[in-house]
Amino acid sequence: MAQQDWWRSAVIYQVYVRSFADGDGDGTGDLAGVRARLPYLAELGVDALWFNPWYLSPMKDGGYDVADYRAIDPAFGTLAEAEKLIAEARELGIRTIVDIVPNHVSDQHPWFRAALAAGPGSPERELFHFRRGRGAHGELPPNDWPSQFVGSTEPVWTRLPDGDWYLHLFTPEQPDLNWAHPAVRQEHEDILRFWFERGVAGVRIDSAALLAKDPDLPDLATGPHPHPFVDRDELHDIYRSWRAVADEYRGVFVGEVWLPDTERFARYLRPDELHTAFNFSFLSCPWDAERLRASIETTLAEHAPIGAPATWVLCNHDITRTVTRYGRADTGFDFAAKAFGTPSDLALGTRRARAAALLSLALPGAVYVYQGEELGLPEAEIPRERIEDPMHFRSGGTDPGRDGCRVPLPWTADAPHAGFGGEPWLPQPDGWAAYAADRQAADPTSMLALYREAIRLRPAFGEGPLTWLPAPEGVLAFARDTGVRCLVNLADAPAELPAHSRVLLASGPLDLRGRLPRDTAIWLRA
Repeated sequence: MAQQDWWRSAVIYQVYVRSFADGDGDGTGDLAGVRARLPYLAELGVDALWFNPWYLSPMKDGGYDVADYRAIDPAFGTLAEAEKLIAEARELGIRTIVDIVPNHVSDQHPWFRAALAAGPGSPERELFHFRRGRGAHGELPPNDWPSQFVGSTEPVWTRLPDGDWYLHLFTPEQPDLNWAHPAVRQEHEDILRFWFERGVAGVRIDSAALLAKDPDLPDLATGPHPHPFVDRDELHDIYRSWRAVADEYRGVFVGEVWLPDTERFARYLRPDELHTAFNFSFLSCPWDAERLRASIETTLAEHAPIGAPATWVLCNHDITRTVTRYGRADTGFDFAAKAFGTPSDLALGTRRARAAALLSLALPGAVYVYQGEELGLPEAEIPRERIEDPMHFRSGGTDPGRDGCRVPLPWTADAPHAGFGGEPWLPQPDGWAAYAADRQAADPTSMLALYREAIRLRPAFGEGPLTWLPAPEGVLAFARDTGVRCLVNLADAPAELPAHSRVLLASGPLDLRGRLPRDTAIWLRA
């Protein structure tokens, strides 16, 4: 594959900086910690790193409330350190993808502060969505739009003392930008150039389908498109402009696009728009052979007409960790179903997570690996008094939030705080050191060893399409153009292996008769 097409089949590792590695001992992960762990990432074999927002931020929503896109938050380091990190990673053959949050900024952003100071009707307020309220005295919000935090019943409008209301689809500290204003579009194109010129290879676009709003800001009515703030047609002109910028630098985009309509989803991946988009169907799919196959087939089918590569991911910084989710009675994922105290069989979940790793890494397209998945980390239950995620508070305390998948990583089993650094900003559960990277590196049967070997062997599948093979009910079996096969047994009984010349890798041992046990995956050379 040509060097410029690296992203079509890349393994991309997601770095949540705050929880990755603490280089200065203050309990917060930072760029120094990432730089020190670059050899680990190179040995893992990943092609690129995607960094969650590392910009200056009050951290009201994990850094997704950005105050300055051209500055690194002091908790993480400096712009000079970021430039060094990008360069040092590139020397190891690892590219960098940064996260852009175009829907909103922090309420501490200079633009919003200026808008507050300028008052109603000012040009500064035209960069956002300020409106007078409804009701006899303007005491009611301008419309009935719901919060984008699932489970939240809090309004998306906040009233100021001067009588104006402003829109925030997420928290009040994250005012939505007005993408109909040319200055908003120009600023973001300049931000893209700023980071491409510093050597980043790509940009991940947060909440990519939410930017454009109906200018009348009408109430949310049920029915077909156009939706007043989701997946509006105006978005595509924005992303065509962005694509022109990326093409100047041979940069790539990955969009966070949550859409049930596969045809409309595919529009974002046309040749002059985004390169790739996250595949949330696969991520949220239960551990069920029929539903997994349907998700894979649908994903490949919706990408095929436009020639875009699919993406595969099992977990990210918002989603319950794979080991825990696959050990539950309900193995799918739905934000609305999250609850405290949901039991999980971690041994079962680990077995399934190992098989799922081989499944995802065998599929055609790009694969994203969230930090700690390669260590088999479970979801941590955070004591209520230590929860920081606004999703928890905006649900009235019923949603446990997303902190459980953001607990700082364990690096060294015998070191304080499992080698993360200082006392972590989120508490590490008892027994966390058992998952430490140094311990797993010395164990050929560990999750880390499995990921390293799978990523090393992955090129054996080639770049071609997937062909399904005959298999018993409950078994997923497919081959790629090189003839290398992947089998995943989700049935109750062991499965016979087809004729093959060599076992490349298995997620667990075969049974005494050489069959593939339940919840196990294997790669075979024909």
